[in-house]
Amino acid sequence: MKPHESFNFLGSCELRHSGSQTRSEVCVCVWEGSTNAVSARCVGLHTCYPCVFQKLPPELDLQELEDHRDTLKKQQAAVSKKVADLILEKQPAYVKELERVTALQTNLQLAAVICTNARRQLGVSKEGFTEASLGLLANQRKRQLLTGLLKSLRTIKTLQRTDVRLSEMLEEEDYPGAIQLCLECQKAASTFKHYSCISELNSKLQDTLEQIEEQLDVALSKTCKHFDVSHYTKVQLAYTLLGKTQTAMDQLHMHFTQAIHNTVFQVVLGYVELCAGNADTKFQKMQYKDLCTHITPDSYIPCLTDLCKALWEVMLSYHSTMQWHEELDNKEGPATQGNGAYHLSVVDRSYVKKKLEHGLTRIWQDVQLKVKAYILGTDMSNFKYDDFIVVLDVISRLMQVGEEFCGSRSEVLQESIKRQSVNYFRNYHRARLEELRMFLENETWELCPVKSNFSIAQLHEFKFMGQCHSPSLSPSRQAGTGAAGGDLSLFQQFLLEGNPFEMHIENKEEETEDVLASNGYESDELEKNVFQDYDSDSDVPEELKQDYVDEQTGDAPLKRFVSGSKGNSLVELECFPICVAGKYMQMMNILKPIAFDVIHCVSQLFDYYLYAVYTFFGRNDMYESSGLGLISSRLRTTLNRIQENLIDMVRPFLFYVEDRKEKVPTPHLSQLVVLTKSGTLYGLAQRVVATESLVFLAEQFDSLQAHLDSMMPAVKKPFLQQFYSQTVSTASELRKPIYWIVAAKAIDYEQMLLMMSGVKWDIREIMSQHNVYVDILLKEFEQFNAQLGDVSRQVRIPLAVSNVLWEHCIRLANRTLVEGYANVKKCSNEGRALMQLDFQQFLMKLERLTDLRPIPDKEFVETYIKAYYLTENDMEQFIKNHREYSMKQLANLVNVCLGSHINKKARQKLLSAIDDIDRPKR
Repeated sequence: MKPHESFNFLGSCELRHSGSQTRSEVCVCVWEGSTNAVSARCVGLHTCYPCVFQKLPPELDLQELEDHRDTLKKQQAAVSKKVADLILEKQPAYVKELERVTALQTNLQLAAVICTNARRQLGVSKEGFTEASLGLLANQRKRQLLTGLLKSLRTIKTLQRTDVRLSEMLEEEDYPGAIQLCLECQKAASTFKHYSCISELNSKLQDTLEQIEEQLDVALSKTCKHFDVSHYTKVQLAYTLLGKTQTAMDQLHMHFTQAIHNTVFQVVLGYVELCAGNADTKFQKMQYKDLCTHITPDSYIPCLTDLCKALWEVMLSYHSTMQWHEELDNKEGPATQGNGAYHLSVVDRSYVKKKLEHGLTRIWQDVQLKVKAYILGTDMSNFKYDDFIVVLDVISRLMQVGEEFCGSRSEVLQESIKRQSVNYFRNYHRARLEELRMFLENETWELCPVKSNFSIAQLHEFKFMGQCHSPSLSPSRQAGTGAAGGDLSLFQQFLLEGNPFEMHIENKEEETEDVLASNGYESDELEKNVFQDYDSDSDVPEELKQDYVDEQTGDAPLKRFVSGSKGNSLVELECFPICVAGKYMQMMNILKPIAFDVIHCVSQLFDYYLYAVYTFFGRNDMYESSGLGLISSRLRTTLNRIQENLIDMVRPFLFYVEDRKEKVPTPHLSQLVVLTKSGTLYGLAQRVVATESLVFLAEQFDSLQAHLDSMMPAVKKPFLQQFYSQTVSTASELRKPIYWIVAAKAIDYEQMLLMMSGVKWDIREIMSQHNVYVDILLKEFEQFNAQLGDVSRQVRIPLAVSNVLWEHCIRLANRTLVEGYANVKKCSNEGRALMQLDFQQFLMKLERLTDLRPIPDKEFVETYIKAYYLTENDMEQFIKNHREYSMKQLANLVNVCLGSHINKKARQKLLSAIDDIDRPKR
């Protein structure tokens, strides 16, 4: 056996001894040391064999055993005494507790008697009353339970038949009713969920509700392409019943995005497959961007139109959706629609409003990206002008839709169409410049008669200007703001029916008014009246009637070039340049981002036309020698600029390089135009047609300046102002160099010089008869006047042209007279008087031939003749003040007039002064 395992120090301890045997004994021990100490003493109530026998010595001694026994007895006596003391101490408590136990036993006996009496009395009551009355109540309660069960069974039967009604309501698109019925069924099913058959029905109703939500989502997607008020109201009411108004808005925007993608893809795919024929290419698997590259040029415009029509329907549906919600928000109370009331909380209304407003920009951005991919998918540089204008018109109308849709400036569309426009316009302008060159080189400069009420607005290319009230409106927008449209937006005009992208077809079919006169006159009566009015002036000599000019209108009575003047006269012009400019302006009016590029190209058209007219009819190396200042510094600068920037001076057979591709070769006059015949006044008719058509073109540009200025970006407006001030305004200045050539060849000034050289000027008598050269010169002028009359019957010569011609001829004649007088070697005072007589005779007869007043360079001749009478001092001052005379002419005055009156030194001084004046000119 093992030693003690545990102990308590209370004076005594309870120890449990255990060993390999199952037997254990308990003893009360008093220890004098640890449990493992050999000297420990154990005093117990029972004999503790392990303790006793462990202390036995190996050899037993009887005396020791007896001593030990005595000790144990003493210990037992002490313990017994202690126990007895404890019992005596607890005796009162024991007695008291015993009394309580006795009282409790008495009470229990009384309770048993009471329970026995109660059971006996209950038995009597049961037999007499309870079994009869409570049985009736139990049966009544059972009946009520069965009645409730029957009602529940009938409800369950109704619930089981709900699927049929739900299917019917879904077919009728009564989504609010179906959802309300389904929710009521679910509520009823939850009431009877304790029935085992209801658990399956409840699951089925949940599936049905999910199916309704799926069909409701499909119904919501249908509103993206065609908005119907009643249909959309049902859908929104259904989502309200489901408590998913915000979810409905999220789904709606997702459907609009998907509708845009599906719509454009199907439209483009239809045209691609139609044009591809039986091709094996699987277009349906292509991305939309790649699909757009397969559109053919012939189908480009119809596809674009259908694409915009389809996108318009989507945007119109979104606009109608927003309008529906706005009208709902504006109502004072909840809107009652269909089978229930459409109630939205403040939070839901705010969410819907913000979502719809944010969706405007998002949807328009999707539309722009889809149309951009379509625009950039095809190279339009080789499109016909009218086709490209239609494309611009459609895109312009689409940008107008975007502006009204969400206030967007459509930067994506503008950038994409600008890229295509710049590419197209560069090729188009290069072709038009080349076409203009070919036109000019093949032009015979004949008249193009038009009606008297002609204006550029009657040309097809300028129709858009007559339709617009503001230059900022595109043709599409102008067409939509007529009397019928008023100030309504596109969404208001086409809310119920129609499509704004169908209008360009109608505009394209409009016929342009015929502005050409049939035979150059509006009627024979008009021509007769013209000549009657012309011949009624009896005070005018016959030789002048041929060239009579109406001073009120500034034009000859037969034909004129000025547009817009009152009267019945005809208007003549060159149609090609102004028509091309009209096309350019139409393109600029539609697509404002490239307005500067277009105006720059328009200026190049005018520049090239001006340069061509100058090259054909006005270029001559004798200008400077004439001393007439025919070409102003401004005109010379303009011509040099055009030649440097626009004209390709390299020989045609050389290859083009990069810096030459924007230039045009120098035009060459057609061989059919002859400018060397004196009988036609050296091509005066052709010169008049060319020059006055240029002047007319400049006048038309002046009338368009306000419109062009409104289209030009603010930072580029100085370019337009410079174009008008330095180029357009110089057109009329070409009259001088062009008509000077005619004036220089029409009269034989050399013959007059030869005749004047044969006149004797050192006569001693004053003559009363002028010299013959004056009569011959006047005959030259009369012949010139007659030739002008012949030309005026072919081409109407404006007053300004007639005045320029006469001015040139008279100036050249007067300068020839001065030159003839300067060639005189000897001259007397009588000879000077003869010079004055000749000149006065020339002036008198000349004033009968022309209405030009004052006579040009009259003072130039008279001052030179009077200089013969000057003294030495006066001559020196004359030389300083009159630098318009040549060195030879001034030297003649010194040598001939003062030669016999002054010494050699004074003469040399005056000649040196003349040389000093002429030296800076060298």
